[in-house]
Amino acid sequence: MAGILVRIIGMLYRMPLNDIIGKQGNGYYTSAFNVYNILLILSSYSMPVAVSKMISTRMAKGQYRNCSRILKAALIYATIVGVAAALVLWFGADLFAELIKTPLSRFALKTLAPTVWIMAYLGVLRGYFQGTGSMVPTAISQILEQIVNAVVSVAAAGLLFNAGASMGEHRDYSYALGAAGGTIGTGAGALTALVFFLCLTVSRRRERRRLALRDKTRRRESYRRLMYILTITVLPIVISSGIYNCSNVVDNYLFGQGMAGLGYKEEEIATFWGALGQYQLLFNIPVAVSNALSSSLIPALSRSVSSRNRKEKLERIGTAIRFSLLVAIPAAVGITVLAEPVCNLLFISEDNSMLIRLSMAGSLAVVFYSLSTVTNAILQGLNHMELPIRHAVAALMIHVAALEIFLLVFKLGIYSVVFANIAFAFVMCVMNGRAITRHTRYRQEIKKTFILPGICSLVMGGASYGVYRLIDRALPQHLMRGRLGMAVVVLPPVAAAMVVYALLLVKLHALEEEELKRMPGGRRLVRLFKRVRLL
Repeated sequence: MAGILVRIIGMLYRMPLNDIIGKQGNGYYTSAFNVYNILLILSSYSMPVAVSKMISTRMAKGQYRNCSRILKAALIYATIVGVAAALVLWFGADLFAELIKTPLSRFALKTLAPTVWIMAYLGVLRGYFQGTGSMVPTAISQILEQIVNAVVSVAAAGLLFNAGASMGEHRDYSYALGAAGGTIGTGAGALTALVFFLCLTVSRRRERRRLALRDKTRRRESYRRLMYILTITVLPIVISSGIYNCSNVVDNYLFGQGMAGLGYKEEEIATFWGALGQYQLLFNIPVAVSNALSSSLIPALSRSVSSRNRKEKLERIGTAIRFSLLVAIPAAVGITVLAEPVCNLLFISEDNSMLIRLSMAGSLAVVFYSLSTVTNAILQGLNHMELPIRHAVAALMIHVAALEIFLLVFKLGIYSVVFANIAFAFVMCVMNGRAITRHTRYRQEIKKTFILPGICSLVMGGASYGVYRLIDRALPQHLMRGRLGMAVVVLPPVAAAMVVYALLLVKLHALEEEELKRMPGGRRLVRLFKRVRLL
């Protein structure tokens, strides 16, 4: 829930941020984050999983002193990799910016360098508390981090944009410095979350001492051994996540080089990439549901595997895939039919014609990325950690080939990146699906997973588009100006879509009562549907 809320806050604050820095500034911002995300994956992305796994194992055995030693070892490890990643980002900023053909993104890259270091410590502390059995500190820290990020990003972007404008130099410096201001918020949010965890860690000091006194184990694990275990635990996750997520950096480099070769200027490339960043902001929200589902799926599926309960294992696989697609398919249809009003609501200060076309052309990516995310988690839960890595490598090769063909042969511009991303996620889905079938003899149910949600989504799309066109024609144009006016246009079609989709799912028996009860908040929905005699 915290992860989904964080995505929503992220979408909301990007509206005023985009009003300040525009598509060109958003291009510098997105380019910088693509490089930052890869270094974040290499340095700290896998820390929470690795540390929580090590802590939970020893907590179960009552080895409380070893848990403290793990925390110290992990903080040393975080210092080494965090400092290394920060130095690479700081001193390599100019090189990275030149390679992706947006030289002025170097300011945003340098402001992100300290954040990589902070995030390494934050990953360790989140993993420690998750290992003790509490997800609440992580959830609270994520929300605090994003709130501070939102406030500081908008304020700093405004100040630095104006500072760039007052310099009287090249106009592009305003957009570049504004983008750097936006990235300052990321560091401020991470620092806030780190301070929260440090306060929490200090407040739990007496509790850790009390647990240490109850520790009867004589064996103390050496720091060298703990560092080794941490490294071999982190490595597979880093490789898998790095390959899966490096496609954005590869896209950024190939797109920049290709468009420069076709004669486009730096500011034009940045504007195109900024539109892509806005499109990704829309498509990331439904994918966040699949990410949240995946986080909860891995331990549950692992328990089923270890207990050798085949029936429960297959049920969990089928449920995860179904719930993911129950969200992804209507989201893709909704983005397609409501692309125009939604884009104009979020980014009201500029011409959104290219973004609207991008959103409509790339809406199918929501389905494939959601499905590939869940199937990755299924393979990891089945203890086949190496398979997502192999599949990601193969998909990335096809992705690069598709991007080059679309960009240089068909000259589709920024649409080349969108279509190549769809190809990447589609290949991942196919390869993951075949592997799951091979290792579990799982047969994918078609009717209730694909056909019925597809029919419900199409009817939903028609209904929501009809409501949108009705409001658009009925209301005078002067009432539809500004964000408040656009909200009046957008919210009723979205509400109508949700109601129509839910009613159709129940009426066509795409969701049964027992399945509804297993969903978050499902028991309340069952009571509501029974009250209105839908169940």
